[in-house]
Amino acid sequence: KKKKKKYQAVVSTQSTGKREALLCVLAESTDEKNILKLVEALCREHGINLIKIDDAKKLGEWTGLCKIDKEGQARKVVRCSCAVVHSFGTESQALDIINDHFKHSVAAEA
Repeated sequence: KKKKKKYQAVVSTQSTGKREALLCVLAESTDEKNILKLVEALCREHGINLIKIDDAKKLGEWTGLCKIDKEGQARKVVRCSCAVVHSFGTESQALDIINDHFKHSVAAEA
C-alpha cells in the first residue's frame, strides 16, 4: 500500500517536473508531508496551476479510484495524494470556471 502511494507521488512529480501538467490537484490530508512541499514547489517553479483540497479520499473518488455501486455511490475509495491533468480536452463550461478561478487568483496575488 505504501509502495502505491510513493508511485503516485513519483508520477505526479515527474509530470510537474517535465512541465507536462496543465493542472495539479493536491490533497492536503496525505501522510507524506514532504510530497506536499515538493509538488507545491514544482508547480510554483514551472507555472503549473495548483488546486489544494482537504481529503485524499475525495480526490481518489474524483479520479475514479473506487467502485460505484448500483445506487451510484462510491465504494472502496482509494486515497490519492496528487492528480495531474495533462489535457483539458474540448472547451466546456467547467474549463471556463477553472480558468476564471486562476485568473482571479493571479489578480488577487498581484
